[in-house]
Amino acid sequence: MKKICKKLFKDVFYRNSEFTGGLIKIRMYKMDKLIGKARVLVEALPYIQKFRGALVVIKFGGSAMEDPELTAQTMRDAVLLEAIGMKPVVVHGGGKAISAELKKRGIETQFINGLRKTCVDSVKVVDDVLHNQVNAALVENVMKYGGVGRQISGKEILKGEKMYSKCKETGVDLDIGFVGSVTEVDIAPIIATVEENIIPVIPPLAVGANGEVYNVNADIAACKIAEALKARKLVFLSDVPGILRDPSDESTLISHATRDDVMKMIDEGIISGGMIPKVMSCLHALEAGTGKVHMVDGRIPHALLLEIFTDSGIGTEIVK
Repeated sequence: MKKICKKLFKDVFYRNSEFTGGLIKIRMYKMDKLIGKARVLVEALPYIQKFRGALVVIKFGGSAMEDPELTAQTMRDAVLLEAIGMKPVVVHGGGKAISAELKKRGIETQFINGLRKTCVDSVKVVDDVLHNQVNAALVENVMKYGGVGRQISGKEILKGEKMYSKCKETGVDLDIGFVGSVTEVDIAPIIATVEENIIPVIPPLAVGANGEVYNVNADIAACKIAEALKARKLVFLSDVPGILRDPSDESTLISHATRDDVMKMIDEGIISGGMIPKVMSCLHALEAGTGKVHMVDGRIPHALLLEIFTDSGIGTEIVK
């Protein structure tokens, strides 16, 4: 009987030891995860201090906007930036949503040199979709995560003029309808909004001298707004990882470039096509006082935070 009791005691002791050891391992694993989260916050501290109060223009577009989860994450990241003392300003595109609505309404979509030809009917659809669908959804996501978002229509703050596209073969100006370039930005409504700790969300439309509405390329609108605000940062979140030496190889990403580097890459054909007006607008923004321009793949979760709060970043950084 004594031997049986001794055996039972040993069995219970070892089982309890294994159980206790398992609990300790689980607890340590959970503790490591919590410490890891704290470490991330500590590593971000210098950036939080450096950019407190800084104006950051975020251009959100491309296929990243087609993923509701990525869209929600991006707006949550913008809310986080505002919560830690930065002043984010969101400028957005909406090309795919516009194309879908035009198709739904039976309006033919035509592109000339990569620019959407915008007729009278088309510009009404663009206006409607950008304000009442795309913008409304982004503002709703800001609210969802505890921030305050406000639509500031480009029609309120952007003055524009008719834009033409040159024929590559003849050099003749081609009429692309109600497509415009930005000539003036009224920053007062933006400044007033961020001072209220509210995130402005801006659709890229401009108004001409006679009250006509122009569809504006969202990249160019973001550059012009950053230029007028003299923003500390201008971040492009789209469906490209940045500037690549080889467009077919993402491992050739250029993480840092100066103005001279950019001009050289244009001459060498590394930067070409529709990327040229974008980077030229970025350079104008830098010349006007914008601190840095970042081109980041918005399809990567939390790309905005990774680019701003890490030393190496994940995209291309352009400086003056």
